[in-house]
Amino acid sequence: MNGVYALYSDGSSAQRAVNGLRRAGIADDQIVVISPAPMDEFEFSHIGSKNHMWLIACLGAVAGFAFITFLAVFTSQSWPMNVGSMATVAWYPYLIPIFELTLLGAILATVVTLIVSSGLGRRRPALYDPAVNQGKILVGLENPPQDRMPDIERALIFDSAYHLKTV
Repeated sequence: MNGVYALYSDGSSAQRAVNGLRRAGIADDQIVVISPAPMDEFEFSHIGSKNHMWLIACLGAVAGFAFITFLAVFTSQSWPMNVGSMATVAWYPYLIPIFELTLLGAILATVVTLIVSSGLGRRRPALYDPAVNQGKILVGLENPPQDRMPDIERALIFDSAYHLKTV
């Protein structure tokens, strides 16, 4: 079994299922919640929302700045030219490329982080059901521990209206 999940019609039922999984000893990073729309009023919408994209974007900006600064200084000092009493490295002409490559580094780092953190490059399919497109909320687990399956089933099915599905 690769996954087990149940579908819910409203946010309060989904939150109740998430709370049941937590009581069953399942950590938040193992719980999968897929909703058709943002549900910020419920606590389950914040599961998995912490990431360090801003830090990675800043590191990409620093890398872009360091690269273009090195390139500007290296190019200016490598070209054998007599500049008289002026500075060999003139910073004003390099301000635009420095700005552009700093932003390019931040943008590329952000895009790569977004692709990796959203799972677009993974080979196995994510836990999903087409009923999510019709407004249902999916709550479940990928690769659930087999020794806790009775507790997981009780947490996901607390009413006869919900069906447990396995993948």
